[in-house]
Amino acid sequence: MIRIKTAKQIAGIRESCHLLADVLDTLEQQIQPGITTADLDRTARAEIAALGGRPAFLGYQGFPGALCTSVNEEVIHGIPGERVLHEGDVVSIDCGIEYNGYFSDSAITVPVGTVSDEVRALLDVTRRSLEEGIGAAVAGNRVNDVSRAVYRVVSEHNYGVVRPYCGHGVGLELHEDPQIPNYVGRGPNPRLKPGMVVAIEPMVNLGGDGVDVLDDEWTVVTEDRRVSAHFEHTVAIFRDHTEVLTRRRSETPHAAAEVSVS
Repeated sequence: MIRIKTAKQIAGIRESCHLLADVLDTLEQQIQPGITTADLDRTARAEIAALGGRPAFLGYQGFPGALCTSVNEEVIHGIPGERVLHEGDVVSIDCGIEYNGYFSDSAITVPVGTVSDEVRALLDVTRRSLEEGIGAAVAGNRVNDVSRAVYRVVSEHNYGVVRPYCGHGVGLELHEDPQIPNYVGRGPNPRLKPGMVVAIEPMVNLGGDGVDVLDDEWTVVTEDRRVSAHFEHTVAIFRDHTEVLTRRRSETPHAAAEVSVS
């Protein structure tokens, strides 16, 4: 069931999203060679607690971290631990906050020091595919319009698109309907309506589409063990515009513009 949020509910979700954006900015500034993924998780827990929120991922279906920290070939759901980040790595940070009963969800992939040109290009294309998906997430369009916009950007560069995992509704719970794939499939294709709040999240591989799940039953890795990137924003759909609720202060003014319905 797709939940249409009231103005009051969207205001609460917006507050949660703004807190999350600030936490992600803090984490991004902390990432450097020598830090561990457990260090990042500790920072996230402290920052979220100081803001009066609760880490939405912690304990969710048994997940043991406040963050998903996915390094290099790890796509999503990496468990924070004593893994040390090295020059040339990338780390995807996925985080959610529950604040006054409202949920936010967002992810960034951050280079550790200097990365190769091919990895830098992967991050740039994945970020651009997210922006194109957001541009298609307007009232009156359908889920497939968002999926098609993401996939078009990725396929132009012959990158792999992760298929078993996708975006989703969010706000009153961490995961809600509808699902939002990053490719056009044969699943449900509901129309986007004012009051919907969704998380759009391209997961893009430098190599092929295939993924595996490690023995910890959480960490998803690329089948060919090539690098993956993951970016995610929570957006709210209104009659005449779409608002990106998890925009970070560090993002460019161009990226921070809302999407208007022409």
